[in-house]
Amino acid sequence: MTRPSGTGMPFAIIAECVTLKGGNSIIISGRVSFLRSSVSVDKPFKITNKLRSRGYDPVTSSDKAFEKFIRSKINKRFPEHKIIGEELGVKKTKSDFSWIIDPIDGTRSYVIGNPTWSNLISLNYKGYPVMGLANFPKLNKYYLNYNSKIAYVFEKGKKTKLKVNKKTPFKKAIVAGAFHGWLSMKKQQKIPKILRLMQFPCFDALSYAHLAEGRLDVVLQCANKIWDIHPIMPIVKAAGAIITTWNNRDAVYAGNILVSGNHSNHKKMLKLLKPALK
Repeated sequence: MTRPSGTGMPFAIIAECVTLKGGNSIIISGRVSFLRSSVSVDKPFKITNKLRSRGYDPVTSSDKAFEKFIRSKINKRFPEHKIIGEELGVKKTKSDFSWIIDPIDGTRSYVIGNPTWSNLISLNYKGYPVMGLANFPKLNKYYLNYNSKIAYVFEKGKKTKLKVNKKTPFKKAIVAGAFHGWLSMKKQQKIPKILRLMQFPCFDALSYAHLAEGRLDVVLQCANKIWDIHPIMPIVKAAGAIITTWNNRDAVYAGNILVSGNHSNHKKMLKLLKPALK
């Protein structure tokens, strides 16, 4: 299969991290380096269904090529760090630092030429995400947190600080959600109010990014793996969002994820989602 024609975009990865230890705290900051990937986003690619007859979860040859590229850059700069990738598994080391990689988040979009797919990378310290990068090659922009309180979107040579919309009342909340076939019809029938609220499309990591920009007020998705959500967590948190699982656990555990712009809306959404957990 061949993607629609277009120019390949520079690929962004976190190039450096600086750790400053003080007492029991650790501060991690970083910067982004733009690299021209040898992986073309426009050349033909092969598609495989990882679930086979049990459903549809596509992976392409581009997924694997992107992950190899990202791993090579991390290994060169941080050979002692752990790496966990969606397609190529785990590189184990004794380091407290680990990199979580989703080479193409939104493979379904990638396959049909929808430009909303992204490359996701997080830097974790002792298992917890401290830096996140969401890079959208076809949209010419990327999202990155500098620390736990500051995150930016970089687009057209400009950077804009990310800030959620904390003032939207629940009745006016703009909600985006998707189940991607992971929530049974029986469970969906238990949350009719949630279904009525989900009136805006959900595009994987891009919807989380839009919430961090204040465009959306609530995003909910099902069956996130750590590589889907760890890179997103530091970004949305730095923008002021609340992020948990549907049963109000730390989002670091992944699974069904809820992100909201304010605590009031988050609490109300958790209550409405509760019947789907039974």
